[in-house]
Formats: sequence, C-alpha cells, structure tokens
Amino acid sequence: MPLHKTINVNTTTQVFVWKITESYEQLYNEVQLNEKNVIRLNGMRSELHQRAFLSVRKLLQETGYSDFDLVYDAFGKPHLKDGKHISITHSHEFSAIVLSDQNIGIDMEMRREKIIRIADKFVDCEFKFLNQQHSEDYISKLTVIWGAKEAIFKIRNEVGISFKDHIKVAPFEMEKNTGVACLHFKEVIRCFSIHFEEIENFTLVYAFENN
Repeated sequence: MPLHKTINVNTTTQVFVWKITESYEQLYNEVQLNEKNVIRLNGMRSELHQRAFLSVRKLLQETGYSDFDLVYDAFGKPHLKDGKHISITHSHEFSAIVLSDQNIGIDMEMRREKIIRIADKFVDCEFKFLNQQHSEDYISKLTVIWGAKEAIFKIRNEVGISFKDHIKVAPFEMEKNTGVACLHFKEVIRCFSIHFEEIENFTLVYAFENN
C-alpha cells in the first residue's frame, strides 16, 4: 500500500511508517538492492522478515534515497552516506524509519499481553509508577517503556548496555505522548526526550539525545 503515515517532528526530522500489505514478489520488483543485501535477503528464512526488509527499502525510495545510500557500521547501526541520521524498525505488518539531522532512535512494537510476563527483564524503577496489571494502560505503558529503551539503545549502540539496569524511564502519561529517559552507563549519564503514539495495535516510539 502507499506510505501509511508521515510525522513531521520538526524542521529536520521526519518519521515515515509503511503498512506492509504487498507480497514479497511485488516488493522485490519495486526496489533495487545492492549485491550485499541481495545475499542478506536470500539468507532470511522468514518471508515476513523478507517483506519487512524490502518495505524499509520502499520507505527509503519514498524519501529520495535507495538501498545504495544505506551503509551499516561494524556494530550493525545504519547510516546514510550523506551524513543524515537514520534509524529503522519493523514489527509484523509495519515498518518505519526516521530521518534527522540529530542522532535518533526508533522502535515499533505490537501491544500484547505477553509483555507482562517479560516485564521484569527490562523494567526496574518504572514499576513504581506503573498502575496495576488490570488497568487499561498497563500494557500500553510497558510497550512504551520497552520501545523507549530500544530506541535509546539504537542511539548509543554500545555493547553491555542493559535495558533494566542502565536505562531508566521517568513517569509519563499516555495522553501526553512524550516523556524523558536517562542512560547511566560506564560513569556516563545521558538524558533523552521520548515521543510515542499508538498506530492501530502497535506503539511507535522515537527518542532524541538531549544536548
């Protein structure tokens, strides 16, 4: 389908969301891949992952870039050759990218009850402000917390960062769609602005490092 949503965050930052309804064949025929990524695509066992991978290249084309403009560093972080910052995410039938002059991270997750069972693996001090499990926004808030930590990890991209031990999300309200989180790692403290919104049964989160 066409581009699902564009979010103009500020004058230098845009989020682009794609809903993946196309077949693998359609997506493959509509994008160009560099030789390395053709090999990478063919090595994927899941067609769902293949379609997500190709949909990200569709998003690049929508923004005037192509697969040939995208490179990955030794840690797997994506970069654009012109110096523009990019972050990539995909989950089931959605994919999204964010382009910015600032270092930025993005994550998109499906909201589901499973997150309650694994919350203690990535939540620490945040349990103090989370409502009871039976409340309407419990799963929504857990999903935002996970997404915020994932987005921040993508920004810093350092081996050894623990979502539970090193990234702390401050209390927030779903209605405000914004929040703050801080990373405490190796004697370094960095704080981030987080932004989130719900798209169908998914939660989109992106984060900026504060100056």
